[in-house]
Amino acid sequence: MIDENMRQTIEGLIKKFPCRDSAVVPSLSYIQKVKGHISENDMEDLAIILQFPEARIFSAASFYSMLKLTPKARYHIQVCTNVSCSLVETETLFDHISGKLGIGEGEITPDGLFSLESVECLGSCGYAPAMMVNSEHYENLNFKKADEIIKLIITEFTGKYP
Repeated sequence: MIDENMRQTIEGLIKKFPCRDSAVVPSLSYIQKVKGHISENDMEDLAIILQFPEARIFSAASFYSMLKLTPKARYHIQVCTNVSCSLVETETLFDHISGKLGIGEGEITPDGLFSLESVECLGSCGYAPAMMVNSEHYENLNFKKADEIIKLIITEFTGKYP
């Protein structure tokens, strides 16, 4: 559910655009930033606020890979598997990270620290392979660099070097 403070922020976002259509994705992004993901109730509430059919909101929310409709872990890892990244073996990078964390596609580690997802494109085609951890981009990756990123996150989160 969208509370009154969120509603006011969304109303402010709407005013920044010449038409309500333009506020759909920024509003969904805001909801995700606050709640970590976008629930069906959130989409229903947003449809009421924007005065759009729910299907229009769901369509936008399900189209963009950066918008999450299910809860994710504290650190959500997305590995690009588009053509540019696949040419430099990102599928193997995905498999490596999956093995390292002990989770598969769309799964969350038992401690809730990491979730893993393959995505179609992260916009880093010239610097493949690429991945994102939450909103942080990492490019020109290999197994060692990916391992270092994961170790750094674990160290920062737990205060212990794994």
